[in-house]
Amino acid sequence: MSVALTASERHRLKKMAYGHKTPHQTRQRATVVLLAARGRSDARIAAETHLHVDTVRTWRGRFADDGLPTLADRKRSGRPARFTPTTRRVDPM
Repeated sequence: MSVALTASERHRLKKMAYGHKTPHQTRQRATVVLLAARGRSDARIAAETHLHVDTVRTWRGRFADDGLPTLADRKRSGRPARFTPTTRRVDPM
């Protein structure tokens, strides 16, 4: 599955991959896509990033199908939160 990047996508992915405040998972996903755009195989990307080949294949495929928005986490099932962020806040004594 080939990955072709536009200039703006490449720029955004580099910011995501090398940003110091970017979450770790997002950095990994951006790195996988950047390496895939360079023509590297899934096995080589997995070896370089210390990820499983299936993980590399997943993120490469999602990006190839729908682009940058698919690199974000998907909503997960489960019980809704009982407390809102404002009620969770603990007041100092």
